Amino acid sequence: MNNQSDIILPRDGRQSERALTVFRGLGRLMRSFDFACIPEVTLPNQRRADLCGLGRNGEIWIVEIKSSIEDFRTDGKWQDYLDFCDCFYFATLPDVPADIFPDSVGLVISDGFGADVIRESPVDKLAAARRKALTLRIARHAAHRLHNAVDPAAGVAAIV
Repeated sequence: MNNQSDIILPRDGRQSERALTVFRGLGRLMRSFDFACIPEVTLPNQRRADLCGLGRNGEIWIVEIKSSIEDFRTDGKWQDYLDFCDCFYFATLPDVPADIFPDSVGLVISDGFGADVIRESPVDKLAAARRKALTLRIARHAAHRLHNAVDPAAGVAAIV
């Protein structure tokens, strides 16, 4: 384990400092909503969600972090996440224009110290079987991540 930030967000070269700023404020907001959050979760369709949140009542939120206009415009895969959550949000920084994001999903603005929901996400409840499978996937992913943080020699476990 290089430092404590390895426990919070695995750095694979894709995350910019701007994205980490969004992540910090977003994580604090999600915790204030009583959501347990885990970054970089691989979904059954092999897409990797920036942040998955698991609510007290089993609701699943996915949040896609976009740190710039270009980051949003070059990433057309966000719709692939919609089948794996009850609510979907984009999260970004205050200097990124909110009007670039589709009105059909939620929007969060984060400054690194906190975040605000600018637009609520529509709720599209998951089927019970899919919710159970995703909840188990998220829990196992989190457990593997924690184990790898305390025992790096254990290796990175893939969740399939």
